[in-house]
Amino acid sequence: MSKLNNDKLKITSEPLELPEQTSKFPSTRFMGSKEKLINHIWSVASQFEFETVLDLFSGSGVVSYMFKTQNKQVFSNDYMAFSANITKALVENNNVTLTEEDIEGILNESTPTDKFVSETFNEIYFNDEDNKFIDMVRANLKLLEDETKKSLVLAALVRACLKKRPRGIFTYTGLRYDDGRRDLKLTLREQFLEAVKAVNEAVFDNGKENKSYNGDSLTVEKHADLVYIDPPYYSPLSDNEYVRRYHFVEGIVRDWQGVEMQWNTKTKKFKSYPTPFKNLQGTYEAFDKIFEYHRNSILIVSYSSNSLPDKEEMVAIMKKYKKNVEVVSVDYKYSFGNQGHKVGDNKNKVEEYLFVGY
Repeated sequence: MSKLNNDKLKITSEPLELPEQTSKFPSTRFMGSKEKLINHIWSVASQFEFETVLDLFSGSGVVSYMFKTQNKQVFSNDYMAFSANITKALVENNNVTLTEEDIEGILNESTPTDKFVSETFNEIYFNDEDNKFIDMVRANLKLLEDETKKSLVLAALVRACLKKRPRGIFTYTGLRYDDGRRDLKLTLREQFLEAVKAVNEAVFDNGKENKSYNGDSLTVEKHADLVYIDPPYYSPLSDNEYVRRYHFVEGIVRDWQGVEMQWNTKTKKFKSYPTPFKNLQGTYEAFDKIFEYHRNSILIVSYSSNSLPDKEEMVAIMKKYKKNVEVVSVDYKYSFGNQGHKVGDNKNKVEEYLFVGY
C-alpha cells in the first residue's frame, strides 16, 4: 500500500508551507479545530506515499480541505451533520458555487416561514431580526433543488451564526462575552453575505472524486491509504460534548428533524448523540476498534497530553496493530473549548501529540 520503502522512519513535524488554496478555507472558532496544526500534520503525512485519505472525525473540515489541496482523494466523515455538511460543500464539491440568482432566491422575504427559530429561540441567542433572517433562509432553502447548493447555503449560514455568536458556542443564553468585535456588530444577514463569498471562493477542483459522510466513526465502512484520526479528547476534568456546544447550528442543518428536543432547558438544546468517547472505558475500546479496523492503513492520530489514554497507553494500543509507532510532539496553546477550564492559566499550554502508526 503506501508507506515509504524504509521499514523504520524517523518521523519529524517541522511545519511545511502549504498551497495558497489552503488559506481560503473559511475558518471558525470551532472547538478542537486543527487549523493551527495543519502544517505539522502535513509534514508528518508527506513522509509517506499515499493517494487516498480518510478523515474519520472531520470536525471543522480544515484537515480534509488541506489534504484536498495536496491533490489527495479525500473521504471525510463526522457524526455531526453540520460538520459533514461543511466537507460536502468544500471537499466533496469540486465546482458548484452560488450565483447571484441563487442568493436572490435565498433572500426572498415574501416566502412564508414556519417561524420555528423566531419562536423557539426568541431572545436566547440572536435578536428578532436575526432570528427572522434564519427562518427566511430555511424557508427558501427548501425551494433550492440543487443539493450541493443547499450545502453551500447551509455552510454559509452556519458560519454566519458561529461568527455572530460570542465565543461561537450555544451553551449559554444572552449576549455575555460581547467584546465589541466587528463580527458581533454585523447583522446576521451581513455575516451571511460575507460567508457566501468566503464559501464560494473556497470551492476548487483537485481532480479527484472526494466524498463526505455523516456517520459513526466505528461503523463507517471505508478504507484509505492513510487514516487521520482526531476524536473528541477524553479528560475527567472537562467535557468533550460537541452537541451541547453546537446544537443550534446542528439543528439548522438537520432542520431539527430526528432530534429529541429538551424543551425544559434554557438553551433549548436537544439530547446528545451517543458516543463512546464520553467515558474512559468507551474511549479505550473505541481506539482499539478503530485501529483494528484500519490496521492496513497508515494511521495518524491527533491527541493531547492532558487527555486519556496517555501517551504510553495510546502507543500500546496502536502497537497491537502496527509494526512501527512514532510519537511527534507539537507545543500548542488552547484558547477555549474542551480545555476551557484552563483559559487564563499558563497550564493550558499542552503538548499536542501526533501518533503515527505504519
